[in-house]
Amino acid sequence: MTEVAGVDGSPGGWVVARVRPGGVRWDVVPDAAAVLAGTAGCAAVGVDIPLGVHATAARRACDDVTARRLGRARSSVFPAPPREVLTAPDHPTACERARALTGKAISLQTFHIAPRILDWDAVLDRPANVVEVHPELALRTLAPDVTFTSKKTARGVGQRIAALARWVDPALALADLPAGARLDDILDALAAAWSAQRFARGEAEILGPERDDRGRPMCVVV
Repeated sequence: MTEVAGVDGSPGGWVVARVRPGGVRWDVVPDAAAVLAGTAGCAAVGVDIPLGVHATAARRACDDVTARRLGRARSSVFPAPPREVLTAPDHPTACERARALTGKAISLQTFHIAPRILDWDAVLDRPANVVEVHPELALRTLAPDVTFTSKKTARGVGQRIAALARWVDPALALADLPAGARLDDILDALAAAWSAQRFARGEAEILGPERDDRGRPMCVVV
């Protein structure tokens, strides 16, 4: 197996799973720049955050396609609003800008992840092997026979560990977890790494491919 990485947000910044033959190396890093520095040798890096946003009111095609693919789990998709909305200083201002641009306010949860989106949006020279992924879609693709419940429940955690066991050995992958990361973020990072491996091998699906206003790829890889 070529080394690949999966990245998910955590209270300490970003949790990074570098999956290699024989195990997983875990790190928690503060920002996108540190993620890129720590994964420079990986064949592909899957990041669970919107990579690329519109400057206008247009919706990201990849958000819509991902939501349709997830069906009843579509609530796990947070459509990325325009950059002007993301830079709002508070939620009421963000909602005001969103209504003016798109006709709809944004959720408080979307507002709270705005700094994470902007962290990656500031990376102007994002490497081509760093791709946006969606862990819930990855898990359903990896284990299409499983009806997943919430990742916040014990059953949901068990389902996700069992699904990921089809790809990596949980005894090795989860043996030495980093401080500052929650278990659901850990499992999401592993699922992100699975999509990254598919991308590295040329096996991945590319959902809703387009480019943002800066010319960077904007799609979801699964």
